[in-house]
Amino acid sequence: MRQLTIILSCVLILGLASSCGSKGKKAGAEDTATEQAQPAADEGWTVLFDGTSTAGWRGYNKSTFPPSGWEIVDGTLHCIGSGAGEAGGAGGDIIFDKKFSNFELSLEWKISEGGNSGIFFLAQEVPEEAIYMSSPEMQILDNERHPDAQLGVDGNRKAGSLYDLIPAVPQNTKPAGEWNKAGILCYQGTVVFKQNDANVVEFHLWTDAWKNMVANSKFKDWPRFVEPAREGFIGLQDHGNDVWFRNIKIKEL
Repeated sequence: MRQLTIILSCVLILGLASSCGSKGKKAGAEDTATEQAQPAADEGWTVLFDGTSTAGWRGYNKSTFPPSGWEIVDGTLHCIGSGAGEAGGAGGDIIFDKKFSNFELSLEWKISEGGNSGIFFLAQEVPEEAIYMSSPEMQILDNERHPDAQLGVDGNRKAGSLYDLIPAVPQNTKPAGEWNKAGILCYQGTVVFKQNDANVVEFHLWTDAWKNMVANSKFKDWPRFVEPAREGFIGLQDHGNDVWFRNIKIKEL
């Protein structure tokens, strides 16, 4: 009887140990799968601004980053407002020092009350020419207060729009002081703007439709805008207002 009791006790102990080991292995496998899934979401992305350094960025038509007018604050790239409007501020427009052709750009932006800014792509550096003379622009704006929201045609100067050409639809911009998500997909001439997780603009560069649209706009006398380059710089605009950028990354396609 004593021997039987000992045997049953050993079986019970071994069974519990096996059960615990099995449960521990299952939990570990799930944790590993989760850990492996998280980095996969960022595969192929290159960080252009990590919240701590301006490495890779410089002033448009300049060799270095502006000594004033831009700063890093609380993990954001901040354009310091000058109140000068279209005359811009002390920093001027900035670009990332590499040309891109087919890509997906992702970032977040926040604008001050009454503020205006923009995101440029396929930009060319031409002495004595402004960046917007060669580059399409995704508009950044406080739609509630800045007069540009009431100008243009059908809202094509509101945030998320292809500036002064195609309005963002739906118009889903968050108010001044809140963060907005922005994305630009550029692939073999097809361009899609994304704002707050919705596709809001689509157009096709170098096509007759593009050329006809530009021919009826204020950009018609700028040959580098009429016929955009096949690759160019990503740029952020200093429009004289406070604007903040973060989580800037790009995936080449």
